[in-house]
Amino acid sequence: MRLRAIISYDGSQFSGYQVQPEKRTVQLEIERVLQTIHKGTIVKVVASGRTDAGVHATGQVIHFDSPFMLAMDRWQTALNVQLPRDIRILSVEQVQGDFHARYNATGKTYRYIWSLNEVHSPFERNYSVHVDRYKPDIELMQEASAHLIGTHDFSSFCAAKTNVKDFVRTVHSITFEVKKESNQLHMVISGNGFLYNMVRIIAGTLWEVGIQKKNVSDLPKILQFCNRKYAGKTAPAHGLYLEKVEYLQ
Repeated sequence: MRLRAIISYDGSQFSGYQVQPEKRTVQLEIERVLQTIHKGTIVKVVASGRTDAGVHATGQVIHFDSPFMLAMDRWQTALNVQLPRDIRILSVEQVQGDFHARYNATGKTYRYIWSLNEVHSPFERNYSVHVDRYKPDIELMQEASAHLIGTHDFSSFCAAKTNVKDFVRTVHSITFEVKKESNQLHMVISGNGFLYNMVRIIAGTLWEVGIQKKNVSDLPKILQFCNRKYAGKTAPAHGLYLEKVEYLQ
């Protein structure tokens, strides 16, 4: 039986999602609990994609196989009872045997958060990036983002260390929202898929437009050059959230 789960995690104390030798990761914690449930049998978990150290998720999707015919709510309870509190299983459902959390994904939505508060609360420090003394021009950031909408070669917005050979991706939307109650600036970006560090590099580049270190007119040139050195700095990991993964069914 193949199961699909939507999970949420606080990435602050993880070395990313993917299993790494001698490091605490989200995948390792989930597989450890599944191994206990399956009385020592190793159960591999597949995610829609990996997230880096410090990156959070409110809607990551995973799948795994099990011979146990438990009710879905019992699966959720069994996992949550044993998982550490910085990982939660939000839902579990049975899917077709050929479902694949990564290869069947048709789109993803990420959220990036900056704190506009004069003083960055210590309780917020792992969940948003402080703007410090800067006051970004959000209209300029939104205007610049329009150049990234559509299908492009995003080589300039991909970390240099990658094995990917196809850098073409489609960005469906980028919006900016000011949350008055928390005094935060949110960037929400959706697309059919993202390259390694692509969202963080886009966030960092648009941020530089907002503080006028780059111009709106620079964005088409950055895309055209297909070279990482022309885009902005990679925004810090702790401001990023994987919010949603989309599938055809």
